[in-house]
Amino acid sequence: MTEQPVRTTRQRRAVAAVMADLDTFSSAREVHEALRDRGESVGLATVYRNLQALADADEIDQLRNDDGEVLYRRCATEQHHHHLVCRVCGRTVEVLGPAVERWADQVAADHGFRDVAHTLEISGTCDRCS
Repeated sequence: MTEQPVRTTRQRRAVAAVMADLDTFSSAREVHEALRDRGESVGLATVYRNLQALADADEIDQLRNDDGEVLYRRCATEQHHHHLVCRVCGRTVEVLGPAVERWADQVAADHGFRDVAHTLEISGTCDRCS
């Protein structure tokens, strides 16, 4: 079975444009509000679907906040990376973590796991909010 290409709709382009302008992780509701502010008429369910499709296509990153809500962000790097996220203002810094990568590979190997994937998000308070 061949994979169908993802159709680029007006709504998907609008969601992608908002994500390109946001520099913090944002919820679907925040993206929906930004779309409304731009005069775009896109339903909240459509925003959720398009954010998930963009995440599935590795065009945006996603993480869960402390409340379990999924947040989304278009990152500057396409390389595997991790995030430092300020709990107060949402400021996000992308970081490469070679030590984390070596540790994850070693732990997986020690337990007989292969082809592993992982995510690491570090939250705290940035220097501006401290």
